[in-house]
Amino acid sequence: MNRRIRYKSHSAIQALVLCIWMCLALISIPGMASAHAELERSEPEANVKYEQSPKSVELSFNESIEAKVGAIEVLDSKSRPVTSVTAQASKDHRSLILPLPSLGEGVYTVSYSVISEDGHPVSGSYVFIVGNPREGVDAATFDPHKELGHEGHSATTQLTTGQFIIYAARIVYYGSLLWAAGLMLWPLLTRGRGKLLPDLQRKWEQIALRTLLVGILVYIFVHAREILTGYPRDEYSKLFLQTNIGREWIALLVLVLLGFIIVRFPAVLKTIWALLILAIESWSGHAAVFAPKTASVMFDFVHLAAAAIWVGGLILLGLLWLADRKEAGRFAVLFSSAALLSLALLILSGIGMTLLFLPSLHYLFYTAWGTILLVKTGFVLLVLIVGGILHLRVRRGNLPTTVLLRADAALMALIILSAALFTYISPLPANEPVVYHKMGDTMHLSLRITPNKPGDNQFIVKVWLPDAVGAPKSVTMRLFALDQKELGPIQVPIKLFEDTEITTFDGYVKAAYKAEGPFVPFAGRWQAEIRVLDKDDNEQVQKVEFRNY
Repeated sequence: MNRRIRYKSHSAIQALVLCIWMCLALISIPGMASAHAELERSEPEANVKYEQSPKSVELSFNESIEAKVGAIEVLDSKSRPVTSVTAQASKDHRSLILPLPSLGEGVYTVSYSVISEDGHPVSGSYVFIVGNPREGVDAATFDPHKELGHEGHSATTQLTTGQFIIYAARIVYYGSLLWAAGLMLWPLLTRGRGKLLPDLQRKWEQIALRTLLVGILVYIFVHAREILTGYPRDEYSKLFLQTNIGREWIALLVLVLLGFIIVRFPAVLKTIWALLILAIESWSGHAAVFAPKTASVMFDFVHLAAAAIWVGGLILLGLLWLADRKEAGRFAVLFSSAALLSLALLILSGIGMTLLFLPSLHYLFYTAWGTILLVKTGFVLLVLIVGGILHLRVRRGNLPTTVLLRADAALMALIILSAALFTYISPLPANEPVVYHKMGDTMHLSLRITPNKPGDNQFIVKVWLPDAVGAPKSVTMRLFALDQKELGPIQVPIKLFEDTEITTFDGYVKAAYKAEGPFVPFAGRWQAEIRVLDKDDNEQVQKVEFRNY
């Protein structure tokens, strides 16, 4: 029995030794031992600007990769894939090729994720540029002081107490604009309808124009003073003659004065006047900033025209209701149909502008602009309900009720109020530079990213190590898109530079690194990973989260 046990133990030992020998033999075979797959060449190249769109993305690795597992994705500046085509591997399985559609001007991100034949995952990301892309829009775009070359003031994205007067003036102006334009549009729609209506329209057109003139003058006075606070008086001529906003104010004033003459002419000229003054308003504010500009301005124009028809028609219906109920009933048939069509256009054009202004609907919850828009949307839905009930009543031959008219008028006032408030609040939150500093026993580190927006930024990393350790052997920086964790990291090519800032700490030696480029290709939440290696190959890692819009 003991002999049999010793025999089995001896056999087990021999088998174990044989397995170890075979493993060592396999490891020692030439070509079997290698590092993980690494990216050797990329086309288009990382951080390079191209005049024309590349025809494809080709990534070449230092060893074979799994042909059916590798993937490449190319994202535009809004982090949307530019193609749904699947990348194909080359014959030697060392390259992945992804055909591209014709790319417009912009910053593009190439993200790759592959598995080498030895089973190790390899991923990464980099950016390249096509043409001369337009800078990303942020809240600073809406600062009127920039047109004057002033840097002492800054735009705000929130409604504050100090802005109460200017927004009150804006409410008066916006309401009077829609009222006047609406009254001037309705004569063409009501031609030959009733005897009382034409006289009522002519009387209130004059009143509406006077109100609009006062509203514009008050608004220009208040807004111009707000812009030029702290600047000499001679800057006023520069504001009105050398800036877009000043020239738009002058054009509005000229058109309002012409309106007192136009009211005596046929309905067609009144309609043209109304459309012109709404078109000028459409070219100011947010619509003129966002691309494509033609679509943005057109959406805004349709939005204003639809609102003017609804506001003007509702005011006429109320005036007729007070003067002659039967005449009001006849007008209500036309108004109810026009109002429902106007509200439909309001909703569609509002959705179109929102999608153009915001990279994502999540941005509705980041600013006062989004909050007020959501409130306004709620009011519009209530108007649809009231308008639907009104439309059903008049179709059945019944007169509108006083309650319905008052509800519609109250909602109209609330919508004008909310629209006037958020017209000059930025749809986008203001981006703020990343300023980070951390003190430690073994390392001090600071990070600056300016201006911290999608597109070109400056990256500055400063590292302080103890004198006994000495200057860092190497410092590297990578960016991770936290909203799209499947994307590989983007390498930021920071390099040593001579820092002239007086930022010294006793007992520590400083090293400063800098890079500039479009390494933040789209808006979102990001994480900067900084790896510091000292001369003894000891590594310290610092991670900093930030976001931009």
